[in-house]
Amino acid sequence: MRMLMTTALTALTLAGALAPSYAATCEALWVERNTYYKAGGYCFKTPRAIAHFGNAGCRYDNENAVPLSAAVRNRIAEIVAQERIQGCSD
Repeated sequence: MRMLMTTALTALTLAGALAPSYAATCEALWVERNTYYKAGGYCFKTPRAIAHFGNAGCRYDNENAVPLSAAVRNRIAEIVAQERIQGCSD
């Protein structure tokens, strides 16, 4: 499980490093942002997120409690800012 999470977070970090180089769609930003939370064990609350990611294996009900690196949290902040700029709604 730890290897899977490490691999997922590494892949997401690399993907996130590429993301600022293009104007992503609201859907792509939403998926990227929530993929970090899914990999960290977040228990989604919205029907949309549950339908897309599911809640199997989730452990954290609070986004702030999800153990994410500073780099990932910074990327999430960038995504949220971009979502605001683009007028994306959750």
